Amino acid sequence: MPTFQSRRYPSAIRNSTIAARYRASLQKHPFLLFGLPFIATMVAGSFFLTPATAVRYEKHDRKVRQMSKDEELGIKSGARKVDLNEEYYRLAAKDLDNWENKRVKRLPGETDGILE
Repeated sequence: MPTFQSRRYPSAIRNSTIAARYRASLQKHPFLLFGLPFIATMVAGSFFLTPATAVRYEKHDRKVRQMSKDEELGIKSGARKVDLNEEYYRLAAKDLDNWENKRVKRLPGETDGILE
């Protein structure tokens, strides 16, 4: 066996394939053959994914509804009407001088707040 092979590198055969021609032209025009398709894919993907993201917001809008002022404040429609004079006289009739401080029962593990 000779030291060097007699066969030459098969570049002429490989230059005829599409991949070889693409690789050669990529070296000459890198943006046109690599950058431009990449940017076009990103822009097209943005346009194709816009309806998919819109579905998310439409679903959220269906859950949220417009509330009236009474619903915001938590006022029930069947609640009694409050008369300012009636409330004043009801509170004035209470004996506010005689009252007793009652401690609230604490949850287990909650500090009592009493310093010993």
